[in-house]
Amino acid sequence: MKIVGVTACPSGVAHTYMAAEALKLAGEKYNVKVLIETQGGSGTENPLDPKDIAEADCVIISNDIDIKGIERFKGKPCLKKGVSVLIKQSDQIIKALKDKFE
Repeated sequence: MKIVGVTACPSGVAHTYMAAEALKLAGEKYNVKVLIETQGGSGTENPLDPKDIAEADCVIISNDIDIKGIERFKGKPCLKKGVSVLIKQSDQIIKALKDKFE
């Protein structure tokens, strides 16, 4: 299973990266490949490859602020959550998505 996503927060600093790391760690725990693009204070980092987006079972989007390039995910099942929720509930989110899409 593969999940892609984009995290971004209003300040574009700590929470953006904390959410990305929490999702990646939860993916490792549940044997799910998780690729996260961050849109932070340093700009876009780890940009998602169109091939990875096409292969993804679903997309996770932080919805604290507008995400650049949201149109890339058209037609994909998307889960939108705030960055704080992604940090606190990453295990539950990844497990629920794995249960739903596998």
